Amino acid sequence: MNIFFHELKAYRKSTMIWTFSLIMVALLFLSMFPSFAKDADEFKKLLAGYPLAMRKAIGLNLENIFTILGFYSYALTFTTLCAAIQAMNLGTGIISKEVREKTADFLLTKPVTRPQILTSKLLAAFTSLLITNVVYLIAANLIALQVKTEDFSVKKFVLLSLTMLFIQIIFLAIGIFLSVIVPKIKSVLTVSLATVFTFYFLGVFSETSGDDVKRYISPFKYFDHTYIIKHAGFEGSFLVAGAVIVITAIAASYLIYTKKDIHAV
Repeated sequence: MNIFFHELKAYRKSTMIWTFSLIMVALLFLSMFPSFAKDADEFKKLLAGYPLAMRKAIGLNLENIFTILGFYSYALTFTTLCAAIQAMNLGTGIISKEVREKTADFLLTKPVTRPQILTSKLLAAFTSLLITNVVYLIAANLIALQVKTEDFSVKKFVLLSLTMLFIQIIFLAIGIFLSVIVPKIKSVLTVSLATVFTFYFLGVFSETSGDDVKRYISPFKYFDHTYIIKHAGFEGSFLVAGAVIVITAIAASYLIYTKKDIHAV
């Protein structure tokens, strides 16, 4: 518990900064919605001129982009990208920071097992993400209520927002796995940005190819916003795929971390 609270306290500042930043991104996009919806016909003609592949790549759907949920789902594409970097940062830094800051040997001499250390760190990182998402969801919902031009389904709004948390959990797990297999990560941000943007562009590629099977290569495409708006639910096969990634990455992290040699220098 001491490790958990110590880690949670260490994440406090970054959690506040990331939460504020994500809310600002949502505010920036949603504040444009009233004027966007007002000139819907003109914007629709303009956007219709874009190639279909390009519209899919940037998450534009002409069927619902002029509704608050459709516009929010478009904005959520960019918000989720930022949120994935936050999660990847947390995951990658869980173990690597002990090596980088030369505190690994001190930590491992404490009367706690390695699984207990990793569990405490993992729970602290997850709690940080959970706090971010709860505050973000409340703020984003309040903003949407202020800029809406007609009533919308709060349930669907919440489901859309939850996709951000689910994607963060996937990248948190990937980050943890990287932190235990890479001997020494000098720059967590560099690794996080490279990993997140690689998966993001793989997702863009899968959209432009039109092959649904290729959606499995990028967590960013596991949650189809159009499907969620239409069916008020998630696609089961992609939920399973995400769960498999998380469980496999975390299980492998525990297995490797309990057996690997940890060097402070």
